[in-house]
Amino acid sequence: MPASAEAAVVETTLPATQPGSKIDMVAQLLRRDDGASLDELVHVTGWLPHTTRAALTGLRKKGHAIIRSGETGATRYHLAA
Repeated sequence: MPASAEAAVVETTLPATQPGSKIDMVAQLLRRDDGASLDELVHVTGWLPHTTRAALTGLRKKGHAIIRSGETGATRYHLAA
């Protein structure tokens, strides 16, 4: 089997978050239909805003697609399906 065919067969899975951890809480909020604002994430985790944004970057680096939207004036974050 050629190398390119082998690469097509391999499925990519995203790393799971540790259940009950703060980053898992962040991921759960981002999975909601309306996503979450930075203020909501800060309130739930107790982190400072810059720490919360760094956690979002960490999720992106792990392969999670995070969509940022701000049509209504407040920026909201969502995990892409």
